[in-house]
Amino acid sequence: MTVEGILMGNQVCNRVLMLLENAPYLLDSRVRPEATALVAAGYQVAVISPGLINQPLHELVEGVHLYRYPVVFMAGGAVGYFFEYGYALAATFVLSWYVLMRRGFDVIHAHNPPDLFVLIAAFYKLFGKRFIFDQHDLAPEMFEALFKGKHARIHQLLVWFERLSCRLADRVIVTNQSYQRMDMRRSGIPQERITIVRNGPRPNRLRLVEPDPELVRKGKTILIYIGVMGHHDGIDYLLRALHHLAYSLKRHDFYCVLIGQGAAWSSLKKLASELCLDEYVRFTGWIPDDELVRILSTADIGVDPDPATPFTDMSTMTKMMEYMALGKPIVAFDLTEHRFTAESAAEYARPNDVCDFAQKIVLLMDDPQRRQTMGEFGRRRVEMELAWPHQVKHLLCAYEAVGLRAAQ
Repeated sequence: MTVEGILMGNQVCNRVLMLLENAPYLLDSRVRPEATALVAAGYQVAVISPGLINQPLHELVEGVHLYRYPVVFMAGGAVGYFFEYGYALAATFVLSWYVLMRRGFDVIHAHNPPDLFVLIAAFYKLFGKRFIFDQHDLAPEMFEALFKGKHARIHQLLVWFERLSCRLADRVIVTNQSYQRMDMRRSGIPQERITIVRNGPRPNRLRLVEPDPELVRKGKTILIYIGVMGHHDGIDYLLRALHHLAYSLKRHDFYCVLIGQGAAWSSLKKLASELCLDEYVRFTGWIPDDELVRILSTADIGVDPDPATPFTDMSTMTKMMEYMALGKPIVAFDLTEHRFTAESAAEYARPNDVCDFAQKIVLLMDDPQRRQTMGEFGRRRVEMELAWPHQVKHLLCAYEAVGLRAAQ
């Protein structure tokens, strides 16, 4: 077959190429269930993503063909931010040609950040490929949260790439109504071109198991944080709240496990030591799912310290639903999408007020019955509305809306 024939595709229109940069595929709690749901529905799915050390460059996992490029640069500052994304863009484009020649594809399904993947999609749209833009984050607001309002021109450039992504896409997928409203306002696209597919926990991944014996032996209230530890994720707020809890409120009957890693991980461990919290906290890094579920099953309270910013106020946090899936009450700052997600499964502290955050933790520490009631509500909300199986139908509708169909 000629290159032109390969580019123009086939009659079935069921071959999907997903582009991912923000995390390795196997660690991404949104892209992996989307890809496997499409495979289950009869689509042929390939994913290009960064790879971890010692992972193969090509692998078949759960029916999904994974193509990986090695990570050679980690972002540091605004310049590093674009070097990281520029390298990822180039590596992804090269691999997309390889996938095209080996397997072919009919649609580019690009997961942001970055919104730069629109440049790859624009090239392939010249040859009739479709483009689905899956907006995990508001990239301009995330950049602003990272760099505290600096680099205004870069922020404007990111807005331009977001607008281009939305307008060029045959379908836009977003995680909540806040993102939908922003795309309608900022990019000027109609509501009927946007599909909401929420981040929802997978029931087969999160189930209560036997508690962790080491944590049980501590005889303390166990707090848990799960997630990325970047400079904008609020773990510094959490650590200051825990310092207030231990040294101002004189509560020594708690222990906090922080699961995850990120650009701020080393500095956060240093901050914990400076705040004299070494006996109250443990940083685990990323850990296997079975260990994560065991610790989460042991925890009494889940914490989400995302501070109030334009980015976090409009974003749905996956960790909150993971806490809820296992019946854990939550303490979080009072943000728009926090309230939509958790409703009465959470206690809401005044935004960015670490003292009030600590007080809300105390409130739940001292009221086991309230914890149980909140946890049961959260688990029901996940099971009835938010769990991933409830979202799959919306994902498949998005594909059908742009004329894609699975093989029969």
